[in-house]
Amino acid sequence: MKYSYTFFSLLLLSFSPIFPQQSATSGSAIKMAIEKKEALTQNSIVKNIPLKNIGPTVMSGRITDIAVNPEDPTEFYAAYASGGLWYTNNNGTTFTPVMDNSPTQNIGDIAVDWKNGTIWVGTGEVNASRSSYAGIGLLKSEDHGKTWQFMGLPDSHHISRILINPANPDEIIVGVTGHLYSTNKERGVYKTTDGGKTWTNKLFINDETGIIDVAVNPNNFNEMYAAAWDKDRKAWNFRESGENSGIYKSTDAGETWTKVSTKGSGFPTGDGVGRIGLAIYDSNTVYAIVDNQDRREKTEDEIEEKGLQKDDFKKMKKSEFLKLDEEELESFLRDNGFKEKYTAKSVKELIRKDEAKPEDLAIYLEDANSLMIETPVIGAQVYKSTDGGKTWKKTHEDYLDDVYYSYGYYFGMIHVDPQNKNAIYIYGVPILKSKDGGKTFKSIDAENVHADHHALWINPNRSGHLINGNDGGINISYDDGENWIKNNSPSVGQFYAINIDNQSPYHVYGGLQDNGVWAAPHNNEESVNWTAEGDYAYERLLGGDGMQVEIDSRNPDIVYTGFQFGNYFRINRKTGDRLYIHPKHDLGESPYRYNWQTPILLSPHNQDILYMGGNKLMRSMDQGETWTSISEDLTGGGKKGDVPYGTLASISESPFQFGLIYTGSDDGYIYLTKNGGGSWTNIGEDLPDDLWVSRVIASKHSKERVYATLNGYRWDDFKAYVYVSNNYGETWKDISSNLPLSPVNVIREDPDNENVLYLGTDNGVYVSLDRGENWQPFSTNFPHVAVHDLRVHPKEKDLVVGTHGRSIYIVDIAAISALKTEELKDALTVSSAESIRFSSRWGNSYSKWIDPYKPELPLTWYSAKAGMAKFTVKSESGDILQEFEFETEKGFNTGKYDLTITESASEKLEKKNEKIDIKKAADEKFYIPKGKYKIELKLNGKTAETEFEVK
Repeated sequence: MKYSYTFFSLLLLSFSPIFPQQSATSGSAIKMAIEKKEALTQNSIVKNIPLKNIGPTVMSGRITDIAVNPEDPTEFYAAYASGGLWYTNNNGTTFTPVMDNSPTQNIGDIAVDWKNGTIWVGTGEVNASRSSYAGIGLLKSEDHGKTWQFMGLPDSHHISRILINPANPDEIIVGVTGHLYSTNKERGVYKTTDGGKTWTNKLFINDETGIIDVAVNPNNFNEMYAAAWDKDRKAWNFRESGENSGIYKSTDAGETWTKVSTKGSGFPTGDGVGRIGLAIYDSNTVYAIVDNQDRREKTEDEIEEKGLQKDDFKKMKKSEFLKLDEEELESFLRDNGFKEKYTAKSVKELIRKDEAKPEDLAIYLEDANSLMIETPVIGAQVYKSTDGGKTWKKTHEDYLDDVYYSYGYYFGMIHVDPQNKNAIYIYGVPILKSKDGGKTFKSIDAENVHADHHALWINPNRSGHLINGNDGGINISYDDGENWIKNNSPSVGQFYAINIDNQSPYHVYGGLQDNGVWAAPHNNEESVNWTAEGDYAYERLLGGDGMQVEIDSRNPDIVYTGFQFGNYFRINRKTGDRLYIHPKHDLGESPYRYNWQTPILLSPHNQDILYMGGNKLMRSMDQGETWTSISEDLTGGGKKGDVPYGTLASISESPFQFGLIYTGSDDGYIYLTKNGGGSWTNIGEDLPDDLWVSRVIASKHSKERVYATLNGYRWDDFKAYVYVSNNYGETWKDISSNLPLSPVNVIREDPDNENVLYLGTDNGVYVSLDRGENWQPFSTNFPHVAVHDLRVHPKEKDLVVGTHGRSIYIVDIAAISALKTEELKDALTVSSAESIRFSSRWGNSYSKWIDPYKPELPLTWYSAKAGMAKFTVKSESGDILQEFEFETEKGFNTGKYDLTITESASEKLEKKNEKIDIKKAADEKFYIPKGKYKIELKLNGKTAETEFEVK
């Protein structure tokens, strides 16, 4: 990896940034953090321990951009929101990652100069979702992704568009959206004329308004349009529109800009103008799609709706309610899923006694999901200009229903066919096409195409040839969307949470961003074999945005999982039965607030007991059948906004004592109960305020010990916050020590070694062998990707890593777990797989067209010093069967023994045991027979050994 900011490297060893609370991380601090992690990685004692990816691939992850070679559309790059950049030159049949050696996998936009192969990446996704991760500025590769150079704009966080002048590749325009959760000045339109050495801001509106799109006239680089987006996202509220949103035009290649979406132009103005997408056909014809957040007027059909409606109760007086027809009220209650105890008669009695209000019936039916979808905004609108942006006219008369709903911030693109100025494409939840300039639209969604769309390429030489990028990866069509090919081979799943069970082989479960909940055996090997067999290893358990998963330890067929905002189910995988287990407040009680990622937990003491966190902690003693609140509000009480806030984000019960429970909230509160909810104590008052408690974990090694990780991502604060308490949270110790800047999502203990801790951040996974005094990053086969969850399998000694962008990894941590802290300075250890099953296929092949099968016995060894490691394989009687060497670095090392023995060793074994018959394999080698063996390691005057068995 090479960087252009190595002048920061001298500061790394002493750099320990401290940020004021709720202060966004600066661009210079981000650059230093990258260098710091690089230095840590080079010196990490676990850097040589490989991680293995076990998929999944089929459901893929969110695409943010596509760059296609116009001369050969079978060659293109696919950019994933948090999964990096992938390259194909066989029309998406296979993909190769080309950004794994870069400091980030988070991408907003890409551009490729196909004449010389230069790749530009604008890091930081711009879709403004809950998991749209910030970037580090601009990256550039001139060698097809082998190396990457940092090219500036480190404080941009989110880059929306890169335009390369086809006549001069050193002239580049960049649209910068800017920070997601805070104000900043590095946003707007930037330009370089020297290939990125220097940048000049050419359009700046204010520190809350960035550029979400830039489009250029395909026939004239001097003529371009930029879309400004005035927004303000907080953890509790998203203002996704504002009066500074609008369209600007440049006629001098981005040097100067003039606003063209003015009052009187015909384009919407004012506070309701949200995200805008742009498409240019020629100098006259320009299209724009806008997320109009102004409220709709009720239609005649809505005004004339018969029967009681939810909104009727919002302003209803008590006297009016008591006069309602009981049969009509009863029908409303049953049709809307009220608890059985709420009958027309009982509800009227509650209202009569002032124990509830009429408006409570409306509130009872409103949750975060319904409000997100049902808010009556105008939504997506398409406008067209035929005079180069001077005037605009809406292309359609009716509403474009069910395209954006109320979350147009997540979409916002429009495209025009380069060969037909009346053929346009828009998308949100469906993808639509129009052949009459936007007057009418037709859906071109399909069963094998994910519903949420973010990118589209139209072949300039062949109308109807489309490449679509969505929340489920890549689809290709050759008949204008009538039929689609699915091209999902990259392992780029965006997991929110994972879990494991105790089957053999054990299974891994996980909830994915907008791709449901899945499960598979941990020994899954991703391949295309399943397309012939029809049996994919991962089984889908549920749809929606997949969330946390709990598995009954007595019966792995009983699974608890769900989707966003606490919508959970108890699933019997064997029978297919599902029970909806969402706790509901009582009429007259304030509605429960549920986090997007609502936490659930099966009690380690009794697998019939399930906990779920709203703003209060709920407990079910009967597998979710019935619920009881066992706490007061364990948060700061929430804040006014359109996102649930003041919600629980983490729950942990001590394995030492039933009812010793910790909770952590999204607004920084950590509470403890020692008596099953009888009383609660706020134990987080000495920790930084207002930060998301990403994990609170009761120790498995000490009853008094508890760990907490806090996350400042929703303030654009990227500092690592990690703490431990050894007295139930009365006092806390900061153990973030040498961690580089990166928000922390999860911490786990090693089940056997209390000194070993594992940590997942927004930029990688770490281990500490001394309880947080020092942290070491893993790196082999593992890119700089967000890690949302970790699990440790106590029997198999595996660390299972759930990433938000590269699916699931497994790493063998047996050697790490076994190493004692005091041995770090001078130890030599070696371990191997305990056994391997003998096969007559070793060294042989059943076809001359297939290479012989090569067995491998994994080895892991730790050395306090570098050197040449000599391995000797011995029989039980001490005979030397094979010797080999490995170059060894300080720390943990891995290698593989190929299970061959020398010819003379095979003869010795046969002489000593008449039952042994060792024949030379087809590859001219002799392989070790069944039996028990030792491997001796000698290095730097020290000796260590391990044993294994061939069964």
